[in-house]
Amino acid sequence: MSFDIQHIWQSMTIINKGVIFILILMSIYSVTVTIERFLFFSKARKQSLAFARGVSGFLKSDNLQGAIDSSKKFPHSHVARVVAAGMLEFKNDADAGGGGVVGHDMIEAAERAIERESLLVSADFKRGLAGLATIGSIAVFIGLFGTVIGIINAFSGMAMTGSGGIGAVSAGIAEALIATATGLVVAIFAVWMFNVFLNKIERFQIEMTNATSEIIDYFIKRRAAGVTLRAS
Repeated sequence: MSFDIQHIWQSMTIINKGVIFILILMSIYSVTVTIERFLFFSKARKQSLAFARGVSGFLKSDNLQGAIDSSKKFPHSHVARVVAAGMLEFKNDADAGGGGVVGHDMIEAAERAIERESLLVSADFKRGLAGLATIGSIAVFIGLFGTVIGIINAFSGMAMTGSGGIGAVSAGIAEALIATATGLVVAIFAVWMFNVFLNKIERFQIEMTNATSEIIDYFIKRRAAGVTLRAS
């Protein structure tokens, strides 16, 4: 019997063909999510660096509106999104006449706005990762199911021929090993990419925490110094 992929595929049971098809679909999803997430995170890092370089000038001149307008140029920047949420909330309170004893409440409102936006940003970062985690968890078991079917097919071939030679069981063993290998490859890739992206998200969350801490400190210092933040 020939052991090339075509002959092995033809000798597979319909169930194992379905198993391989499902694993292929999972691998396509994993690769698609991987490419999309790499592009997404790359834009987030580049735009955050550009935003950080540009916003410092506006804050040094106490031009809050200019800083907010600058953040709109970087829609993919996680730092810009959370910092802008705090600046916008603080500016709106200031424009509404907040001041004096209300100043502390203005800063707390800005903190809450930042927290809300941080949750949304984190949700955007994790988009697609649940699918990778699921694939990493179940692909091995789907492959194992194919392995069991292949072994059953091998014993069926043995029973039909009445012989225990390699020729009787080779087809079933081959499809069992292919199902096992395919499940392992799909699962390993999904788990690997999930961990890679999780590490990236953790670093981005640290960047957001540092940036929001700095902008809150900026508000506190400016309020304590009695500096009026310009609206334009």
